[in-house]
Amino acid sequence: MALEVKPADRVSISLGDDGVAQVRLIRSDKMNALDPDMFAALIDAGRVLHDLKGLRAVVLSGEGRSFCAGLDMGSMANTARHDRVPLTERTHGNANHAQQVALQWRKLPVPVIAAVHGVCFGGGLQIASGADIRVVDPAARMAVMELKWGLVPDMAGYALWKGVVRDDVLRELTYTNREFSGAEAKELGFATYVDANPVTRATAIAADIANRNPHAQRAAKRLFNRYLEVDADEILMAESVEQQALIGSKNQVEAVMSQLEKRPATFVDP
Repeated sequence: MALEVKPADRVSISLGDDGVAQVRLIRSDKMNALDPDMFAALIDAGRVLHDLKGLRAVVLSGEGRSFCAGLDMGSMANTARHDRVPLTERTHGNANHAQQVALQWRKLPVPVIAAVHGVCFGGGLQIASGADIRVVDPAARMAVMELKWGLVPDMAGYALWKGVVRDDVLRELTYTNREFSGAEAKELGFATYVDANPVTRATAIAADIANRNPHAQRAAKRLFNRYLEVDADEILMAESVEQQALIGSKNQVEAVMSQLEKRPATFVDP
């Protein structure tokens, strides 16, 4: 099943029969750099995916030589400042437009796996950081790039890196803009796996996820999205609420029976 997201020259979405959506940045002539149209297309993609029936998992990647080279500085410089919505305005719940581009992958109800290759700088790194899991090519080039341009990371990077990247490491990388390789990314906290074929590895992970109870997957993601921000009492209650809804449900029973009968499970999508 193929879906189109406008503007079509920036992002593509295809949904497989297994419920895995392949989402690709397709501005390959510019290494998928972020211009206003790319921002808009990514937001549109997030809206489509959020309500997409049959969706079980997402693989996020970039076509061509790179995942995403970050901001297209030439394009953004040509956008008059008075035409922009103030960054302090919350246009998407707790986020502004730019933050939503990266944070929306965390907000999606299903797991997201980013497959990173080539250049992944600045805003591109923040978008990849929005995924639940990141598979990075060892030859990838990565950097927290914003201070090079006299700016700070502001596409939800600080929120997404919390608890993932060690504080002193993140400070050094932010202050210096030091480039690091995909091979280093796992040790630094920016990668889950390092693999020379990141899309293939990410797709395999997504396919495995798609074979699990989709209600349980979504419940687990809701818990992950809260557990770093709330106290022990609140997360303990949240666990109990989610589990109470799952126990004895049609999909939970099917998960058990398929394991006992050693057969593929047939789940009902949320």
